[in-house]
Amino acid sequence: MEAANLSVVSTGVSLRLGPEVFSSSPNPSGVVGSTPGGAAPPGREPPFSVFSVLAVTLLALLIAATFLWNLLVLVTILRVRAFHRVPHNLVASTAVSDVLVAALVMPLSLVSELSAGRRWLLGRSLCHVWVSFDVMCCTASIWNVAAIALDRYWTITRHLQYTLRTRRRASVLMIALTWALSALIALAPLLFGWGEAYDARLQRCQVSQEPSYAVFSTCGAFYLPLGVVLFVYWKIYKAAKFRFGRRCRAVLPLPSTVQVKEAPQETEMVFTARRPTVAFQTSGTSWREQKEKRAAVMVGILIGVFVLCWIPFFLAELIGPLCACSLPPIWKSVFLWLGYSNSFFNPLIYTAFNKNYNNAFKNLFTKQR
Repeated sequence: MEAANLSVVSTGVSLRLGPEVFSSSPNPSGVVGSTPGGAAPPGREPPFSVFSVLAVTLLALLIAATFLWNLLVLVTILRVRAFHRVPHNLVASTAVSDVLVAALVMPLSLVSELSAGRRWLLGRSLCHVWVSFDVMCCTASIWNVAAIALDRYWTITRHLQYTLRTRRRASVLMIALTWALSALIALAPLLFGWGEAYDARLQRCQVSQEPSYAVFSTCGAFYLPLGVVLFVYWKIYKAAKFRFGRRCRAVLPLPSTVQVKEAPQETEMVFTARRPTVAFQTSGTSWREQKEKRAAVMVGILIGVFVLCWIPFFLAELIGPLCACSLPPIWKSVFLWLGYSNSFFNPLIYTAFNKNYNNAFKNLFTKQR
């Protein structure tokens, strides 16, 4: 996933997340001129813009917050034995992919953004490593969201057949398939010669722009899991609406006294039943229903944020190589970092809707004190 914009001149720092930078320099005749594109004369640093410094600061804070928050979720899952089961193993897999995005992908992406002319100055080998981890970790993060949605769908719609043992096996299989597919998509250019990530002449490092690989990677990394999560959540919504709507019907109680008369022509026999009231309290929701409703809302928000974060980037990644056109660098940067920010929102969402995580966080910090 391509690094873009923000650039640093080798003799100084000039960030391009804002308007075009012009630096003044005296020419041999003593007249001060302007150098477009942020290029500074030798021995002189171009000025910082407030917007550029703010942008770099926010991106650095995003990297740190993404890493620390996902690491906190992982530590909590490892330390609390109650979390050593489904669906927390799916949450742990998501946190692992997001930690790797924050630790290995986002920092090098920021370095590339800060390079003069968006050049890659770290060599061909590191370029291949970075691009491979970028594609693999981001794809794994996306497919883990799909796995969480599938788990919630089966829990709500097949809660009798979807036993704890079945759920554990299904989650392990989904995690294994998620990482295997992510590795295949990431390593396909290296294994099958499907385009080149590093351009030595331009000193540029980006995901292979081969049109066939663009279709394969974007469909496998985003459009296929997008179809899965949208279909699954639609089914979750329908199932939840049906189940919760059915509970709203109340059964009226029987009369307090029932008389049964037999043989009216002979001696009258009367059978009287006292207090045979039958009542079903179905207007309220049970603890299980409240839990399932909360989980359905959590999955809906998780999917919504996932779509908003990644769809601009993957639309650009698919359309660009096919039409041989390119977005302005500023928009490439915005779409790229918007997608990265999904790794920050994931742990916020699935811990905000689970009180067990909040209690575990409090206990973790209390014990540390």
